Amino acid sequence: MKLAREPSAPVDAALFKQAMRHLAGAVSVVTVGRGDDRTGFTATSVSSFSADPPSILVSLNRSSSSWEALQRNRHFCVNILAHDQHHVADRFAGAQGAKGISRYEGASWQPLVTGALSLSEALTVIDCELDESIDRHSHSILIGRVCAVTSRHNAQPLLYWHGAYRRLDANEPNRGLIAVEAAEPRLLSKVG
Repeated sequence: MKLAREPSAPVDAALFKQAMRHLAGAVSVVTVGRGDDRTGFTATSVSSFSADPPSILVSLNRSSSSWEALQRNRHFCVNILAHDQHHVADRFAGAQGAKGISRYEGASWQPLVTGALSLSEALTVIDCELDESIDRHSHSILIGRVCAVTSRHNAQPLLYWHGAYRRLDANEPNRGLIAVEAAEPRLLSKVG
């Protein structure tokens, strides 16, 4: 039985963004492209999708330069950042105007099976071929078929919560969150 429902008024975008700040998430840098056609973006919208076959989900704004590079190259790498890599997250979020290949400066990168680049010393690296993209509103949901995975086991994840980078406090019995010293808190919604 289907219940009739009155159309609801749209939720205020600012209110929605404020609510989403309560959702703590791991910070990832998603690399896309090859050679001079390299770019990438900072993301907290990454999730496992399936174990059979191994697949992940990533959300990407279609107005981003990464969208165009992804369409040309059909692969990407999710680099889940360690707590000491917030400077990489900032560059890939466009800090100081970094775009395209310049986002890779100041860090060490290695090519993977698909040709995407992995961040040396990332907490986890997930190399993917683009299996499918599903367009909804301003974004596409990317389904990546996992080609390779590597992990670093001696580090804590970089987290984003309430508009700032955080990390787990490994010394606290309840594993509390503590702030990461960064130049300034950054909103990670700007991608390009």
